[in-house]
Amino acid sequence: MTTITDVRTIGITVADQDRALRFYRDTLGFEVRLDGMAGKMRWLEVAPPGAVVSLALTASTGEASSRRETGIRFVVPDATAEHASLRRSGVSLGELLEWPGVPPMFTFDDPDGNQFVVVEQVEEAAP
Repeated sequence: MTTITDVRTIGITVADQDRALRFYRDTLGFEVRLDGMAGKMRWLEVAPPGAVVSLALTASTGEASSRRETGIRFVVPDATAEHASLRRSGVSLGELLEWPGVPPMFTFDDPDGNQFVVVEQVEEAAP
């Protein structure tokens, strides 16, 4: 049995850490949690305000693919409003999906082709 209790940081690869920082901080409104050198490598972490888990924006060491599904899902109170806001900011977006019995959701890509899903928070029904 493991003693692992939580996830703290998820790493995603970016071609240009400064460009990625501008996108996550200035376009998405994320906080910068860490930005410093670890030996010869820059360690850069960002996160939504108040979030426990952060994203480490790690510098690419080689040729990156054009699009990568990260498996990361962000939660918002209103997916329709968030979709409209990101569209106004010029973010590369997928269609807003609204299916019966499923929370509204959509995908977006960062400037490096990392793809994320945004899902509307649904209140749990009382037992």
